[in-house]
Amino acid sequence: MVPVRDVLSRIRWDKKENPEDYEIAYIDRVLQQEVKIRFKDISEIEGNFMTVGEASIPLHRIVKVYKKGKLVWERKAKSL
Repeated sequence: MVPVRDVLSRIRWDKKENPEDYEIAYIDRVLQQEVKIRFKDISEIEGNFMTVGEASIPLHRIVKVYKKGKLVWERKAKSL
C-alpha cells in the first residue's frame, strides 16, 4: 500500500494532478465519524500532521482519498 504521505505529496506537487479534483476523508475523534474535506482546504502538511483552518489533523486519521468523487486510495483495516 502506498503511504498516505506519498499520495498527498503527489497531489500537491505533480503538475499532472489538479488538487481541486481531490477530497480527503478522515476520522474525526470528536464527531466519531468520517469527515470529508477538499484538498485545497489543507494549508500545510508537515511531519505527521495536516493543517486545516485552525485544526491539526494527524495523517494516520486519513482513511480515504477521492478524485472527482471516485475512491483512489483507502487505508487498509488493521487486522487483529
